[in-house]
Amino acid sequence: MTAIRVLIVDDELLVRSGLGLIVGSAPDLELVGDCSGGEAEELVRRLRPHVVLLDVRMPDLDGISVLRRLRALPEPPAVSMLTTFDTDEYIGTALRAGAAGFLLKDTAPDQLVHAVRILAAGGSMLSPAVTRTVIGGFVEGGGPDAAALTLVRSLTGRELDVLALLGEGLANAEIADRLFLGTGTVKDHISAILSKLGAANRVQAAVIAHRAGLVRPTGQ
Repeated sequence: MTAIRVLIVDDELLVRSGLGLIVGSAPDLELVGDCSGGEAEELVRRLRPHVVLLDVRMPDLDGISVLRRLRALPEPPAVSMLTTFDTDEYIGTALRAGAAGFLLKDTAPDQLVHAVRILAAGGSMLSPAVTRTVIGGFVEGGGPDAAALTLVRSLTGRELDVLALLGEGLANAEIADRLFLGTGTVKDHISAILSKLGAANRVQAAVIAHRAGLVRPTGQ
């Protein structure tokens, strides 16, 4: 099995070292490099990582600008933003720019490794601590959003089932188990969903699922 290639982009050497140790401890992950924001695009072009862990706030080149540059590449890696704060004002901007995840820097090592695996498999990952902030920021006001309802009307019944579970944060294999489908079939459904919704990634689709009222709020 080919190792998942990971690049860490952060202006703080100590943070890069700590995250690098975590990535390097997993047998199926390979740390291919680390750098600050200004070097990120060149290293991604040269090292071809599958996943980039990217700090949102950096002095030389901010994470959103780096994200946009990476997403514009011919075969962009999956990018998860890193932050210290669960109320980071850049969350919405990062997701709209194509970030596939948003993780806190103090995420537990096993959760970070799991997140990288999910991202490499084409999934999305939000730290539990930021999920409420992310979804809440998009669905404030209560009740289904008319625009989201219009979007999801283009989906088939099975695609709606898949989208609802995607909105809960489930990975492809978990959705497949829940709906008694093959993982390849789930992947095909998700590709169709993203195309129909005009969503850049699973996180944006999950937001639409919440806006359309397809996902029950936690605790209900």
